[in-house]
Amino acid sequence: MKLQIRFLIYSILFLTYSFSTSFLLLLGEKLKDHRFITLGCGFFLINIAFSFLVLKWTPLLNIVCSFLIAALALFLALKFGDLHLFSQYDAYGVKTALMANAVFSVLLWEIAYQIKSRK
Repeated sequence: MKLQIRFLIYSILFLTYSFSTSFLLLLGEKLKDHRFITLGCGFFLINIAFSFLVLKWTPLLNIVCSFLIAALALFLALKFGDLHLFSQYDAYGVKTALMANAVFSVLLWEIAYQIKSRK
């Protein structure tokens, strides 16, 4: 896959993550569920759709990569939000963690793509 096409696809994935986060948080409030469970499942579904529509690897590899990337990106985003790097703009680190989740997901998908393409 060409670099320009991957960049476009990753940009769409980043925007999907960014815009779906508020919807997933609202859904978690309506379901009276813990927000990390709702976010994790929502991001897992976004990753599943991305992997099946764009990457078209084997189904088991798509599901495993989607789950691992969603879990790892959410974990790293929470740890990144706890650093309080932008405390002047984001007092609680929520916006920082949400943007970090989108960035980490894109980076992890690129790592998975590079590993898969090398084998």
